[in-house]
Amino acid sequence: MNGLMLVARREITTQIRTKAFVIGLLITAVLVAALSFAPKIMGGPDSYTLGTVNSQQLPLRAAAPDAEFEWRAFPDENAAKQAVLAGDVDAVLVNGAKVLTDGEIDSQLGVLMQSVNREVRLGAAGVSIPPLVMESVGADTRYESARTGIAVVLVLVLFMLLMGQVMMVAMGVVEEKGSRIVEILLSTVRPWQLLGGKILGLGALGLINLVTILVVGLGAATVSGVASDFPPGIPGLVAAVLVWFVLGYAFFATLSAALASLVSRQEEVSTVMTPLTMLIMITYFVAFYATNDATGTLATVVSYVPPFSSMVMPVRMAATEVPLWQVGASMAAMVVAVLAVLGFGAKVYERAVLRTGARLKLGDVLRTR
Repeated sequence: MNGLMLVARREITTQIRTKAFVIGLLITAVLVAALSFAPKIMGGPDSYTLGTVNSQQLPLRAAAPDAEFEWRAFPDENAAKQAVLAGDVDAVLVNGAKVLTDGEIDSQLGVLMQSVNREVRLGAAGVSIPPLVMESVGADTRYESARTGIAVVLVLVLFMLLMGQVMMVAMGVVEEKGSRIVEILLSTVRPWQLLGGKILGLGALGLINLVTILVVGLGAATVSGVASDFPPGIPGLVAAVLVWFVLGYAFFATLSAALASLVSRQEEVSTVMTPLTMLIMITYFVAFYATNDATGTLATVVSYVPPFSSMVMPVRMAATEVPLWQVGASMAAMVVAVLAVLGFGAKVYERAVLRTGARLKLGDVLRTR
């Protein structure tokens, strides 16, 4: 175990001291912060379409001069409900006492209507006024667009980080093998310690990148006000994303190291890594599909199948409500798959990493005793 931690520490210190890592981390933080502010900067003023039934229009523009309001009149409550469900209006004021919405009302609009209605009626009557009754006539779809947006961002981040770290593992293995440094290292540590230390160390760097993205992204979204549209349960989602990244990285990185140990030259890495790269790409495409159909049969079934579950399940968790037992079952299956791949990868790496020269065939390596 000391050998494993020694190798991991070596990988971390070697990479973290490079200018490329520091500059890349800073650029990532700046880009994430900029993207978090982009919706507010590029989105323009808030715009609402409102309706009335036997009610006067509320002077909302005076209370919110930066927002835009369009009013429509409806003959009765049924017509107003149809318009709300069709998405033609954001809310309808009925008889000056009730507000119809499709799902939970936008928090800013709800507070604005309550306060302005109170001021208008107090000025007219000078008595205590009951608050407007908020009534939803449809399903709660308030967080639907926010969930989809978070899922899309999440699958992109996981894909880029997994692909980047997996390639770093492969290049590191080939570099050590081609330069024959691996022979010196294996004189002091065991093959499984060298393999495990490399995967652990480079995985820690990937985790640093992911934590940076999540912390900066959530912090900037909070400052910009975008976070007010986020659904509840974000802390739990963040914790789950970290766990899924670790599991997905362990699976793909182990296979990456095993395949890379079959070659001795950097030019051959892309060729030997093609099957794994295609597997990661397929996982990404399935996860991206799940962002728009998180409750569909394909997304649900694949979210239990390793290694697809490493991207699909966190995307499902972001896009919709997923029962805890489903998350646990998917995670358990992924853990079993990771353990199986670790055993396979360690065997291939141990048998191939000291054999330099021409590219080795995986079948020949597995048959070697």
